[in-house]
Amino acid sequence: MLTVLLAPYDDMGAFSGRVRVSVPRMGVGEEAATTLAMVVHELATNSLKYGALSAEAGTLDVSCKPPDSDLVIVWTERGGPPVSKPEGAGGFGSKLVTRSISQLGGSIDRRWQEEGVVVTIKIRKDRLSK
Repeated sequence: MLTVLLAPYDDMGAFSGRVRVSVPRMGVGEEAATTLAMVVHELATNSLKYGALSAEAGTLDVSCKPPDSDLVIVWTERGGPPVSKPEGAGGFGSKLVTRSISQLGGSIDRRWQEEGVVVTIKIRKDRLSK
């Protein structure tokens, strides 16, 4: 699902291959799929506007291991413009992502590193099938 959702962001001619997805196959229910699609779209749009995908040399790696009790997805951007933590509570998109992940019994952590943002999403395994 993540590969399909991120494919449009990697279709940039000579710059293709900048988005790498390494996740195991697993079943995802309709509710979880809709929520994850919205979250991935928001993160990818922000990357394209402000992050790694806004620069020719920028890359995006999305990875996770087979879930034990929680599914942990790590979104790592590198090679884009320097980033820093936004001031304030965040915009509508940030709030939407946080609320959406919490609906799946999960959490989201953003680490603003100079070389790029790293987002860690945790979702309860039992909520994936819903």
